[in-house]
Amino acid sequence: MTRLLLTLALLTTPALAQGFGPLDPTPPEGITVPQIIEKMGQQESAFAAARLDYVFTQDVKFNTISDDTGRPDGEYHQITDISMDNAGHRLEHVTFAPQNTIEKVIMTENDFKDIEKKLPFVLTAPEIPQYNLTYLGRQHVDDLDTYVFDCAPKTLVKGQRYFQGKVWVDTQDNEIVLINGLTVPQDTRVGHEDLSPPYTTYYQQIDGKYWFPTYTKAEGILHFAAQHGALSQDVHVKTVVRYTDYKRFHTNVTIHYNGEDIPNATPTPLKPPPPQ
Repeated sequence: MTRLLLTLALLTTPALAQGFGPLDPTPPEGITVPQIIEKMGQQESAFAAARLDYVFTQDVKFNTISDDTGRPDGEYHQITDISMDNAGHRLEHVTFAPQNTIEKVIMTENDFKDIEKKLPFVLTAPEIPQYNLTYLGRQHVDDLDTYVFDCAPKTLVKGQRYFQGKVWVDTQDNEIVLINGLTVPQDTRVGHEDLSPPYTTYYQQIDGKYWFPTYTKAEGILHFAAQHGALSQDVHVKTVVRYTDYKRFHTNVTIHYNGEDIPNATPTPLKPPPPQ
């Protein structure tokens, strides 16, 4: 049976958000923290490989928000079909892209890389050594029991981007089902600012076994310092990314899950629930 994560609110205080139970800081039962991390890495690696065998639609909407009205006063919107050719190469076909009306800020190369790589965060076994993972406790989220970890990069390598924040790991599947944090490092040098707001990404179980990202919301105030006589500027921004219509692409690739070979299955499209 497909298991869903229904809470879709920006998590400034997760324990108080709708659908979140209290955080229990006691150690896990029947398993050690290192074992949880090891299993998580194995499952994340398997699901990262599995996602490459799926086609889906990515809908990105980025807005600047007016201080006076609280409504969008600029928008970048693009809908892209992520597909494959018969050789298994990834293809991107833009199906909707109205004129960009953003004037207050400029979307950078890092913004687009974050949309592709960091917002749908995956923590595979080879990447785990790059992070400090601190066990915070157990927490019931909607209908899921989860382990909660603080996640922070050990070292910031020049030219690399990292996730910093909290991750919720399903106790049954040992898979990340929710993240809340920031992409780091952020460039705060005057005149060179490359900033992004905190974000929350939700994952949904696809085909009964794969936890794929389905919805991301990022929102915050970006501060740009004064320069050349101009006043400093605070810009309210909001980004929503939806990943929908996941369908298994029929190839000869075999996915390994929990030590077993999973044959190609009939595609089952599934859309995330609307935000509450």
